[in-house]
Amino acid sequence: MTSSTETGGATGTPDKDYNLIWYVEACLSNALRLESYIQDAEREKDSEVADLFRKAQADSRKGAELGKNLLRARLNGG
Repeated sequence: MTSSTETGGATGTPDKDYNLIWYVEACLSNALRLESYIQDAEREKDSEVADLFRKAQADSRKGAELGKNLLRARLNGG
């Protein structure tokens, strides 16, 4: 159950921090999901689709790294 007014009182995590954690998890989850899509495309010998998914996976990994770096800096008081 989520609330649009939650500001960290119930969870103990301010929205901006929670949102950043969620973003990193979503990027990593997407990268993992895309791995199976790449394998499906390769199995069907569709290199065009496999390449598209590889690019999307790289973007998801990049987003996760950017998010982790920002989260690390903020949690360390930076």
